[in-house]
Amino acid sequence: MIKMKHTILLVGIFFVNMLQSQNILTQEEAIKITLENNYDILVSKNDLDVAKNNASIYNSGYLPSASVSSGANYSTTNSENEAQDGVVTSIDNAVSKSYNASVGINYTIFDGFNRKNTYKKLQEAYGLTELQARQIIENAMIQLYANYFEVARLTENNNNQKQSLDISKQRLQRANYSFEYGQNTKLDVLNAEVDVNNDSINVLNSSRLLVNAKRDLNVTMGRDVSTIFFDVETEIDYKLDLTLDQLLKDSEKNNASILQTEKNINITNYNLAIDKSGWMPNVSANANYSWNKTINDDPIGFSMASQQNDGINAGLSLGWNLFDGGKTKTRVQNSKIQIETQEIFKQQQLQLLKRDVNNAWETYQNALFTLGVQESNVLTNERNFDRTKEQYKLGQVNSIDFRQAQINLLNANLSWSQSKYDAKNSEYQLLYLAGILLN
Repeated sequence: MIKMKHTILLVGIFFVNMLQSQNILTQEEAIKITLENNYDILVSKNDLDVAKNNASIYNSGYLPSASVSSGANYSTTNSENEAQDGVVTSIDNAVSKSYNASVGINYTIFDGFNRKNTYKKLQEAYGLTELQARQIIENAMIQLYANYFEVARLTENNNNQKQSLDISKQRLQRANYSFEYGQNTKLDVLNAEVDVNNDSINVLNSSRLLVNAKRDLNVTMGRDVSTIFFDVETEIDYKLDLTLDQLLKDSEKNNASILQTEKNINITNYNLAIDKSGWMPNVSANANYSWNKTINDDPIGFSMASQQNDGINAGLSLGWNLFDGGKTKTRVQNSKIQIETQEIFKQQQLQLLKRDVNNAWETYQNALFTLGVQESNVLTNERNFDRTKEQYKLGQVNSIDFRQAQINLLNANLSWSQSKYDAKNSEYQLLYLAGILLN
């Protein structure tokens, strides 16, 4: 059983060593890969293409419609005719043929500005889709940063766990030397072995979490999840020039949700104008050229053997629905109510956004303060560990005190790493709410 445990630890340590000395995936490279391959972003691009097609002149109703039609008929007839004098005349397979063709154009000259407002509505809908695509990109970036910094945090955690393991190995080596020279008991050696085993397990667990986090990052970037042999940047810079007042102003002007609400208000206004067009007349023009020819081979018929007609027809038509039972009036009233509803919703969104920005600002400030405290805490624990280490070498403190100082230093480093990336994620959340994340 002991050999099996050592084998597992050796395999795990070999796997951990494989993760070292790898290529650095920078934030810029991660952003580039995400913009090119993220699945949600790719879908949003397709949605944007559809909206662009819908907003084109070809879907506006401004262009005329043209149609072409043609046809041919063929028939054979068997006939028998009896005259007054009793003479019977019959003919078999009398052939009759007819051909026709026409070209027509229709164009709406005036439809109560329905076409104009519909086209503007489609343009606004395209702008709304652009904002939705932008918000999808922003959400993808927020997710990317969160996953990227999680990999960075776990990378530092893994390194800290390895350093703690190295310290425990050195302690075990010293305990073995001391035991051999009779300076301590076997109990000190066993305690050191237990700590080495525990630290080895912690390294394995942190390595596993790190690999899982890299897979999560790969999913966000839209690349193969099996790509795990890479490192990320762990140096962090903060935008310390941010101010709450400016962030609030930026959020009202640039936040994607607020801008979408304004687009929806514009679309509802165009819906009102479209509904009002039901009270207006419609004027349309049409023109067509037609050609017809008939050939009749019935020798006893009284019709002409052949006939051909062709000509051009053109005209204007006016339609005006003077009263439609109040349907247009109902639609107009409902559109006005919808505009009022959208305005109320916008005010609600502005208040929620203001709340979120203020909350995010306080979270960011607390995160920066916590980061400063944790940095100070790391320095204090480093000094404490160095002093305890020297005292341990001189035999002035026991292994329990040494281990406690070691654990305190490890926990301080882990907490500092956590606070470092929490602060950066809080900063990006502020930029997201202000609508300037993609800047």
